Amino acid sequence: MGIWKYFRRHWPSWFPELGSRTTFAQQAANLWVIKQRLHQQLLIELGAATDPIRLVDGCPLPLCVLTRAPHCRLFPAVADFSYCAAKKQYYYGLHGHLMVTIHGVITAWTVTPATGDEREALWDLTEGVQGLVIGDKGYLNAFLQAELAATGINLQTPLRANMTDPRPPCVVQQLTRTRRLVETVIGQLTEQFHCEKIRARDVWHLTSRIARKVLAHTLGIFMNRQIGRSDLQFEGLIA
Repeated sequence: MGIWKYFRRHWPSWFPELGSRTTFAQQAANLWVIKQRLHQQLLIELGAATDPIRLVDGCPLPLCVLTRAPHCRLFPAVADFSYCAAKKQYYYGLHGHLMVTIHGVITAWTVTPATGDEREALWDLTEGVQGLVIGDKGYLNAFLQAELAATGINLQTPLRANMTDPRPPCVVQQLTRTRRLVETVIGQLTEQFHCEKIRARDVWHLTSRIARKVLAHTLGIFMNRQIGRSDLQFEGLIA
């Protein structure tokens, strides 16, 4: 665990009873309620809790390389093979789902089996949400759109090539450009926060690990606003 090594190496006087890495990991996982409350408070401070526009997308959470999949014993009840269209590759593992504001603040996340339907996960992400939600073609479903509309959610997605789009082209282009921001956030979680590395052996520690990454990302945006930087400008802020 990188943060344990960092504290041990640079701040021993501040954490004289830090203990072993295993103990630290257990204690960190047990703080999930505190992390959740911190995240909710940051959302309020950032004005994200009531943002009328949200963006949704998913990302693969591979457990191992494909050749090792038959021997992988992690998460046997939920792990499965799937295909990531964005990366054009198959993988074995789980699937993460994310909701962010138009400023890139993560407001909700969930994890499902790799073969899970993105449209079903959308219900978890949109709990208590109203307003415009922009997703990709994976969320395209007229029945789902009607059900969400009944709860105050306007789901907008691109249409397939063989479908007639009644919306003006300029509106469709704006939706596409806006939605790309959630891809930027997922890229940051993957490259800077190493969210795709599943260093956990059970769902409890996996969700705790992801919650820590989401909290760190949100805290980074909060810090950027305090010092007058762009929300997602993490270079130099996060090592």
